[in-house]
Amino acid sequence: MAIFTVVGAGMMGSALCVPLVDRGHEVRLVGTHLDADIVAALRDRNHHPKLRHDLPEAIEVFPHTALSEAMDGAEVLALGVSSAGVTWACEQLKPFASRPTFMITKGLVGKDAGLQIIPDVVGEALGGHPAAIAGPCIAGELARRVPTCVVVTGRAPALCRELAVLLRTPYYHVSTSEDAVGTEVCAALKNAFAMGVAFGAGMHAASGGEPGSIAMHNVESAVFAQAVVEMRRVIGRLGGDPLTAAGLAGAGDLDVTNNGGRTGRFGRFLGRGLSRDEAIERMEGATLECLGILAVMRPAVRAWKAEEELPLLVHLMEVGLDGAPVALPFERFFGGATG
Repeated sequence: MAIFTVVGAGMMGSALCVPLVDRGHEVRLVGTHLDADIVAALRDRNHHPKLRHDLPEAIEVFPHTALSEAMDGAEVLALGVSSAGVTWACEQLKPFASRPTFMITKGLVGKDAGLQIIPDVVGEALGGHPAAIAGPCIAGELARRVPTCVVVTGRAPALCRELAVLLRTPYYHVSTSEDAVGTEVCAALKNAFAMGVAFGAGMHAASGGEPGSIAMHNVESAVFAQAVVEMRRVIGRLGGDPLTAAGLAGAGDLDVTNNGGRTGRFGRFLGRGLSRDEAIERMEGATLECLGILAVMRPAVRAWKAEEELPLLVHLMEVGLDGAPVALPFERFFGGATG
């Protein structure tokens, strides 16, 4: 067994601690400077206010000011911060970087009109080749030990295999992939595309419809399929394996993000006809990774001159970044075959 230090006490970082404890590891959870209320609740009564669930007493919880103490003797480092917090985390962790590192942070970073996957960004800052976990995983379900399948990827296959063994439990099923680019592109883009898949449910509600077998599932499915097509195209442009889009990190994570994540809820608001700003207000301050990844993708798509091959993604940028109304371009989906 090993000593794990998890940095980031948000929902996913904290939920990850549950299978780690169940696997028999010593687990230390460090809150960021934004996690003070969570740290206080966990230290007081083992309760996570955002997960609305008690976590195992065996998790040792630290404020960010006690990072040195939490890293003392740690054998594995895990990053559970959001993509917006990666720079801060790397600055804090530079003195402790000489140990195996993996992350559950998902996103892409713009670089010279191109794109860079988060593990490479962290690797440049801390050294080495960090691994990453991707796939369909709702934090609240993992914290409650719901069966979950994820994939570990990275540019160091031996590390990925070692981590998979350390992470597996009877309910947390971990496989590996050597396609770091494809896996991480999917992990980021599914946030944007899940927003679009959710438009259909919102459109149905706006028309006065009730949830049921007759709704706008045809719309949702067409958008879902086009999303997988476009993930494959982006992966290909960045040198990954397009087939990865059909696996856990692509289609799997797209489904769970639409049905169980805040991005799906945001997309449903937009599909109902709310303006972008109205929908953001209805989200009550929830982090919207979909808007972040759309902003990162826009300059890359323009540099590639790829608007024609990525019609759904372009429309999502128009809706999410520019405030345009939802008007799905079905006639341009699937190579124009529906026109």
